Amino acid sequence: MSQIREGLRAIQVSLLFWLITAVVYPLIIFLCGQFLFPFQAQGSFLKNSQGQVVASALIGQPFRGDRYFWSRPSAVDYSTGKAAGDTGVSGASNFAPSNPALLPRIQEQVKTLMLAQIPPSADLVYSSGSGLDPHIGVAAARNQIPRIAQTRNRDPNELEILIHKATEGRFLGIFGEPGVNVAKLNLSLDQNQ
Repeated sequence: MSQIREGLRAIQVSLLFWLITAVVYPLIIFLCGQFLFPFQAQGSFLKNSQGQVVASALIGQPFRGDRYFWSRPSAVDYSTGKAAGDTGVSGASNFAPSNPALLPRIQEQVKTLMLAQIPPSADLVYSSGSGLDPHIGVAAARNQIPRIAQTRNRDPNELEILIHKATEGRFLGIFGEPGVNVAKLNLSLDQNQ
């Protein structure tokens, strides 16, 4: 009788922990996200002036036209799947410095930047670890001002102000460097024509 009672007790405890970890905890986290951080919990979507979702503030986009600030390269092409239903991936190329495939990719990126008269910098040459980082350094954004000012016939000071508005500070005020969210910057560039 003791073993049956212990077995039932083990089943009860297992069900209790399942209820806590599979139902209660996820529900609490979901509700906290929805009420405390609704923008982030809903995907951090950015909308254009017509109210259409055009990007996420957390995922980089492949900007390459002369009318836009260029983002950093992506090893996964910012997960732009070609077939319908592609869910996308993230990740780095995992090329070690000794990998012979890394140097031609970097040389091609540097050549593209030099043709556009943009001084190459690390964040415009190398992809991020996730392959989806939407940020570049402030200097990398400023280096692109002459090209965009000429293409869009805009005052460089206006572009400097847009860069300042799209710059996000250090994480918790101490970690990392300030970065410019290229998706936000290009969206504001289009909206402030």
